[in-house]
Parts: sequence; structure tokens; C-alpha cells
Amino acid sequence: MRRFTLIAIPYLWLFALFVVPFLIVVRISFSYYELSIPPYGPQLDLSTGWDGVKAFFAELNWDNYAFLTGDDLYWKAYLSSLKIALIATFLTLLVGFPIAYAMAKAAEEWRPMLMMLIILPFWTSFLIRVYAWIGILGTEGYLNQLMLGIGLIDAPLTILNTNVAVYIGIVYTYLPFMVLPIYAALEKMDDSLLEAAEDLGCTRTQAFWLVTAPLAKSGIIAGCFLVFIPSLGEFVIPSLLGGSDTLMIGKVLWEEFFSNRDWPVASTVAVILLLILIIPIILFQRNEQKQRETDG
Repeated sequence: MRRFTLIAIPYLWLFALFVVPFLIVVRISFSYYELSIPPYGPQLDLSTGWDGVKAFFAELNWDNYAFLTGDDLYWKAYLSSLKIALIATFLTLLVGFPIAYAMAKAAEEWRPMLMMLIILPFWTSFLIRVYAWIGILGTEGYLNQLMLGIGLIDAPLTILNTNVAVYIGIVYTYLPFMVLPIYAALEKMDDSLLEAAEDLGCTRTQAFWLVTAPLAKSGIIAGCFLVFIPSLGEFVIPSLLGGSDTLMIGKVLWEEFFSNRDWPVASTVAVILLLILIIPIILFQRNEQKQRETDG
């Protein structure tokens, strides 16, 4: 009984805080817009008991899904979000792998401090950290002032309110999620394998690609998923650092909910986004399961 209770608690928590709200969002996506509070109909009326619940789920309206397929804004936002998330994930990997490799190769006494430096940004509010980049990337920001001071540029660059600023914000924000899994994989690597590869005639570059990269594969895959999944639905970074040309589905979703107050369309956008995210989540879980089986 105690074992059953321990297993049931997380499933009940998941059911109450994810499955039930998601089902409500799904049902709202099949509703129609109304000038009321909440702004959709039909509404869930619990005062009538189970009959109210059945009436709420009885009528399904597919117009919102048809509307999304017929409007270019939404599918372009999905494609743009996929592109930005993929590029940002690749850039994060390019920045994060050398950092993780340097941490794994550092002396034992330095590794805890380096780990703390990677985790340290999490001690500050995410919103404050993103706002700080406005002062850094602005026309009169610190980055332009630095490049002007050293003579690298003759006039300030327009970085803020562009996709470049969005990439910078995503890479900075989600860098720890890339570094930590790769570091965990590289830390367990036996250095004698590299020595053996070099003794067999490999150069250091060849030894890196034939030994280090395959051993870090699990960490790279985990890091890429951990960066790609939240980046796809990101809306704070494109809202603060991006411009009018920056089109991401998270930003569109926020505007539908809070600006247009069109809950049915917003719920439809959210459902489709979650269905898209299910694919990398399932792949990530399978990778983690294979890794546990390999380690076991």
C-alpha cells in the first residue's frame, strides 16, 4: 500500500496540474469567441453538477483550427519559431561545448567553482537578466560603446530589436542547460582513451572526433533538447529583444490571450504548439532511457 501511495502521488499531481488544465485548454480551443467573462462559449458551469460538465464538452467547434490553417500568420509563426529555435540551439552548442570541455579538463579543485559560475545566473530573475541585455545591445549600449572605443566600428550598430538580439538572448539564457549535460558526460570520460588513440596514430583532432565527440553524444543530445524545447515557445526574449519582424509563436500566443482576448484561437495555438513539442520530448525521453540502459 505504501509503495502504491508513493507511486500514485506524482501521477495524481501530474493529472491535476497538467492533464486536467490541458483538457480544459483543448475544450476551449473548440469553443467560440464571446464578449463575456471569460470570453468564450459555451462556459463550464459546475453549479449544475455533472450535467454542466457534459454540456461543456458536448459541442465541438472546429472553426478555430480551420482558421489557423487558412491564416498565413500562424503557420509562418510556427516555421519561424522552429528556425529560430534550431539556429539558437546550434549556436548554444557552439558556445557551450568548449565551456563544458574546459570545465571537464580543469583541475579537480577548480571544477566546483566553475560549476557555480555556470549556475550563478539562475540566482537572478530571468526577466531582469533579459532586461539587462537591452542596456547592453542598444545603440548607445555598452557593446556599441566598447566597439566604438577600440575602433572596431565607426558608427553604432543596430543590434537591439533584431533577430540577432533574440539569438543572443536565447543563447545567454539557456547556455547552462547545454553546458551541464555535456560537462556531466565529459567528466566521466577516461583520458587514457585519448592517449591510446594518439598511440595508435591519431592526431589530437582525430582523437577528439573519434573518442571525445562520441562519448559526449548523450550530453550533446540532452543539451540540445533542453535548449530547443523551451526556445520554441519562448515569448519574453522576442518581446523584449526582438523587433516587429521577429515572429515567434509564443509571442503570437501571448498577444491572442492578452491583447486580442481571443481565448479559443489562443488555446488552439497552444494545443498545436504542445503537439509539436511532444515529438522532441518523446525523442528526449527515449534518449535518456537508452542512456540509462547503457550505463546500467
